[in-house]
Amino acid sequence: MIDRLVRVRHKAKILAGKCSLEFYNHFSSEHVLSREVFFSHPMIARLREDVLPFLNDGFGHGIEHSKKVAIDAGVLVMVEKRRWNSPQEIKRLCVLAQMSGLLHDICRQDEAHAQKGAEFSLVILQDYAISDQDRKNIAFAVANHEAFRETIQAEDHRQQLLSDILYDADKFRWGPDNFITTLWEICCYEEWSLQEIVARFPKGLDVIKKINETFRTETGRIYGPEFIRCGLEVGGQVYKLLLEDSRSNDVHSGHV
Repeated sequence: MIDRLVRVRHKAKILAGKCSLEFYNHFSSEHVLSREVFFSHPMIARLREDVLPFLNDGFGHGIEHSKKVAIDAGVLVMVEKRRWNSPQEIKRLCVLAQMSGLLHDICRQDEAHAQKGAEFSLVILQDYAISDQDRKNIAFAVANHEAFRETIQAEDHRQQLLSDILYDADKFRWGPDNFITTLWEICCYEEWSLQEIVARFPKGLDVIKKINETFRTETGRIYGPEFIRCGLEVGGQVYKLLLEDSRSNDVHSGHV
């Protein structure tokens, strides 16, 4: 079965590679700048090391996932607040958004992972060179990033903005990324059989569809649905391949 899943995963990667997402086309310069911050800012470099022991790559929400969320969160800051007069303030918020992205799944395998992640974020950040309010805002964003949960009331616009940006950057990953990495890592972690994967797939696709209506920032509402649409297109093709393999397996095993 592993060989079949490897083949389907390779096909999914090819299909996902054909998705030309307008978010990255329209905001290519912001994406370059956000990557520069992610790989050069000393606090982000330190935090990457601090969170690494708590991010489980085998569960589909590891360092690669968090890196993408962090970088896209930085892009969203630059786009949402491009009219601000202070480039320094934009960069400061970009750093906070990237820190939120790195921290948001540090308790991913726990019950109530968002709330526990928020509490643990305050522990990790206790001696970072940021204000108590910044720590509080990051923890709020982490606590508020789950889909299909009642949102928590923010204290002010800045706290709400950071929270909304983290949410949207995380939910962009529900697009093609789901079928490049997340799905397969979860399947391996849970040790699902081919039949179990096939049985769960339609419900999973329905959940992804529902994300379309939940994006929170203006930019997320414009560009987020394209991520989801591309993900569903890839997912539909993956489901067909898995169905074919499942039926072939049934025939070869005599279950017809």
